[in-house]
Amino acid sequence: MTKNLEIGKSGEDIACGYLVKKSYKILERNLKEPWGELDIITKDPQKTLVFIEVKAMAKNKPSLAEQDYQLIPEDNLTQRKLRQIVRAASLYANSHPELIEQSGWRIDLIAVDIYPDDSHEVRHIENIVG
Repeated sequence: MTKNLEIGKSGEDIACGYLVKKSYKILERNLKEPWGELDIITKDPQKTLVFIEVKAMAKNKPSLAEQDYQLIPEDNLTQRKLRQIVRAASLYANSHPELIEQSGWRIDLIAVDIYPDDSHEVRHIENIVG
């Protein structure tokens, strides 16, 4: 497994742990279909179907002077990737109407900074589309 794949898997594992602690129910992980890929599919505590895009990055803890200039995982979510996620989420939701009949669906982003000492920081940004 390449270093980037390891970081990605670690980020998804951390994101799932974070979501479970927040009372989300994990429905699927790493769903790959001809029409697209979805990292995590969940139900939030209010029963909304939530598609989670995970972006993780291995980082060193920056000094105060460096903080403003470091890349963050969120920087890796391009408009093209977001369009692909929206398409995949829409097709999934339309093929599973029983999952959206109560509360609809949304797309969230979870960004994970992973540090060399195995600590991490998680940022959860809800409803990243419209």
